[in-house]
Amino acid sequence: MLLVLASCGSEKEAAAIGEMLVKERLAACAQVVPAVKSFFFWKGKLTRKKEAVLLLKAAERNYGRIEREIRRLHSYEVPEIIAFKVEKGYAPYLRWVGG
Repeated sequence: MLLVLASCGSEKEAAAIGEMLVKERLAACAQVVPAVKSFFFWKGKLTRKKEAVLLLKAAERNYGRIEREIRRLHSYEVPEIIAFKVEKGYAPYLRWVGG
């Protein structure tokens, strides 16, 4: 099982991507954290931005398709897409997610 994290430019964008990935059965669950403050350098400038965080729970076998769909739908030139392998968790939940 993977926990996939993607920062998005808005809550609306995160929700649209998350809902599509769940509808397509690429992710078992999507959650949107609606408001985070991000600070980063982009193209040589310090950037301050309000973003939303999309959290996805998915089977590891779906990662490639998840990454492709996020890249296709995302508004950023270089979106943050990070996957963490879940090593432990409540077994019935892990089975439900599919991995």
